[in-house]
Amino acid sequence: MDALRKQLDVLMGANRNGDVTEVNRKYYDRDVCRLFLVGLCPHELFQLTKMDMGACSKVHSLQLRKEYEEAKASGSHSYERELEDVIDRLIVECDRKITRALKRLEEDDAKAAIAISVSEVTQSPEVLELSKQIAEKLKEVDKLDLEGLADSKIRAMELVEELRTKRADKQAMLLLDAFNKDRASLQQPLPPPPPLAPLPVLAPPDHRTQEMINEKLKKAEDLGELGMVDEAQKALEEAEALKKLGARLEPLPDSSKYTAADVRITDQKLRVCDICGAFLSVYDSDRRLADHFGGKLHLGYMQIREKLAELQLKSCLLKIVCISLVSRFSLFT
Repeated sequence: MDALRKQLDVLMGANRNGDVTEVNRKYYDRDVCRLFLVGLCPHELFQLTKMDMGACSKVHSLQLRKEYEEAKASGSHSYERELEDVIDRLIVECDRKITRALKRLEEDDAKAAIAISVSEVTQSPEVLELSKQIAEKLKEVDKLDLEGLADSKIRAMELVEELRTKRADKQAMLLLDAFNKDRASLQQPLPPPPPLAPLPVLAPPDHRTQEMINEKLKKAEDLGELGMVDEAQKALEEAEALKKLGARLEPLPDSSKYTAADVRITDQKLRVCDICGAFLSVYDSDRRLADHFGGKLHLGYMQIREKLAELQLKSCLLKIVCISLVSRFSLFT
């Protein structure tokens, strides 16, 4: 309930029901979220995911953010370093998970660890342009929220979701092309001997078998996010086995007891997303890849990585300016 209430507060304002007494606050008060003032509170990114940090206990106010930005411009306060430290810890933890996953993959196939860089193959000019449009639209959402235009804000958020879906679809197609090239380089199994007689047309899996296949695929995805490579691979193999077994002419009484050992299947080749650490298979469909790119976990890590790069760039430019000023002052003295 707290999470839903927080989402409604963000969407329509804390005083959406007209029953909240306004409290005079300053942006530097202790109960105000400094991370939100800088532009990004990690508590909002991973709600209802495995990385859920819970609702932020401090106040999020766009009006206070505006006051903070005005104060920062005059040199009064700056909380950017605090946000940089927080998201840097999140990224370090994620990178450690990616490193462990790559190490385990390398034990099975040394080429798998360096085969695909998701962050490189999915950054086409069209994707970058969509990301720019999303960022601009989100700024517009904050402005509409600050002005109290709830209906316009809702329409703007709908456009943001459309742009995100379009970007996820584009990224999925780019990665699918890269996976196709990767798959073409894999060692293909020897073709089976030609059949002596024409094979009958196999029926698709029954409803129960299809449900079990979906469960195995979901289990593989969850295990992959947890870094359990061997278990994720086994679940994918079992799903593929069920697909083959479910296509038999005679229905099986209980297909859950059948595993990959019962049929000949093509090995699932896993690749690691170098943005969020999730496992992807080179045999994933474009729809499954699009779901990954549009998922909260991937979007959250992408957002904090972009924010960290922005903060580090500002910090670097500030150091350059300071060094330049010191050098000039030294020349005059």
